[in-house]
Amino acid sequence: MKVLVTGNLGYIGTVLTPMLLERGHDVTGFDSDLYRRCTFGDQSRIADVPVINSDIRDAEPGDFEGFDAVLHLAGLSNDPLGNLNPDLTFDINHRASIHLATLAKKAGVARFVFSSSCSNYGAAGETILDESAAFNPVTPYGKSKVLTEQDLAPMGDEHFCPVLLRSSTAYGVSPRLRFDLVLNNLVAWAFTTGKVLLKSDGTPWRPIVHIEDISRAFVSVMEAPRDRVFGQAFNVGRTEENFQMRELADIVAETVPNTEVTYAEGAGPDTRCYRVNCDKLPTTIPAFQPQWTARKGAQQLYEAYQAVGLTLDEFEGPRYQRIGHIRKLLGDGVLDESLRHSAKVA
Repeated sequence: MKVLVTGNLGYIGTVLTPMLLERGHDVTGFDSDLYRRCTFGDQSRIADVPVINSDIRDAEPGDFEGFDAVLHLAGLSNDPLGNLNPDLTFDINHRASIHLATLAKKAGVARFVFSSSCSNYGAAGETILDESAAFNPVTPYGKSKVLTEQDLAPMGDEHFCPVLLRSSTAYGVSPRLRFDLVLNNLVAWAFTTGKVLLKSDGTPWRPIVHIEDISRAFVSVMEAPRDRVFGQAFNVGRTEENFQMRELADIVAETVPNTEVTYAEGAGPDTRCYRVNCDKLPTTIPAFQPQWTARKGAQQLYEAYQAVGLTLDEFEGPRYQRIGHIRKLLGDGVLDESLRHSAKVA
């Protein structure tokens, strides 16, 4: 298949793209390369494919001609970044996503897979939720994903097949690694300080999933028979991989030698608290079976941090923290207020 991957140079995209190539697909990227200065480890690990180097808000009809599928990952990627400017979050994550889908549909793209989020469920407490559960997002990021789902799903028809992947909280090693994700962050604290630092009271629930399993989910729903996925939403992860934050902290402490669990001063509960059932996707598409666990992922992260000699200043600094990096680019004049690359900077 000829596939367009938006956000191919991001945290998940740099893992998904090689997976698509290995399966024989013809891949083109669509990415403004906002995080080009954030490569973790060897730059050569980023797949060399043709890239439309543009902001998704500026997509044009011709960008989608000839593609069989669009895998839409691009967007502002987490809650703190979404809070930086909520209107920009809705502009990029919601309005631009529907703009992309509209152009793709007009261009004859048959399948459009949207990277949604279990953040849609927001403040949900102890109940384990399946895909029929009500939405209760508590952040601009979560709300933007809900709005996109609500506008995208009705666009489906006999020629255009939208699919909605609600990923659990991601973790895992990537050439564009993020440290603002819970397991990545906890292992980094443990490795660089000897302390597994929890910034909440440890009680909130969160489902987590490795980015390789997220990537496998994208490949699976893209390749699946149309009647199995048309207009469907799928939680992505493993049902048994729902954890309270303190459970994840304990796993990290058991993985990284000579570490102890600590709590940030004044740490309290997080309003984002939800548990999800992820059985629908592997049942619907048996070819998709998640392969990672939190314990295995913590070990992978620990070994990766060892390999590069990660320091506290690096992982807490603007290179790998998305919100910190965006603020630095704004301060340096690399980005303008709309988060587009400034014309003043080469």
